[in-house]
Order: sequence, then C-alpha cells, then structure tokens
Amino acid sequence: MPKTADHARRVLPSGLTGLAAVACAACCAIPLLLAAGVLSGAGWAAAGAWMPGIAIALAALAGGAWWWTARRRHHGGCAGGTSCGCSTSSPA
Repeated sequence: MPKTADHARRVLPSGLTGLAAVACAACCAIPLLLAAGVLSGAGWAAAGAWMPGIAIALAALAGGAWWWTARRRHHGGCAGGTSCGCSTSSPA
C-alpha cells in the first residue's frame, strides 16, 4: 500500500473530526457574534442558513472516515502465515 494511503488513513478521521468541531463551535457562536454586533443581520441570514448543514455533513464524514479506518486496519496475526492472503510463499 502506498505511503500516501497510510498517511490519509491516519490523518483523515482526526482532521474531519477537528473540522466538524470547529463548524459546530462556529454554529453555536453565531448568536453570540450577532448579539455582540460582530455579525450583522445579513451575516446571520447567510451563516445561519448553511452552517448547521456543514457541521452535520462534516460530522457524518468524520464518522465515515473513522469507520473506513477501522475496517481497513491490518490485523497482525496473519503476518507470514501460509493459510492467509498475506503469505509470500505458496501454500504446501
């Protein structure tokens, strides 16, 4: 397996989880930013409409990435055996 796939397998779930957490925090901060005057009514209309959807989509992608990582994990009990698919020699 190429090293880029191994790297993606390690980084993708945690990266997506981090992005989902940031999107969720931003979604929760929108009302506070509106009350503080940092965000205008037009900003609320724009961000309030799509930010919850982005947070949910990122959370779903993070869950899928965690599932993909756990499903594709190599099990070490097979290394070098003759009765498994990772054997380098032909079976006797």
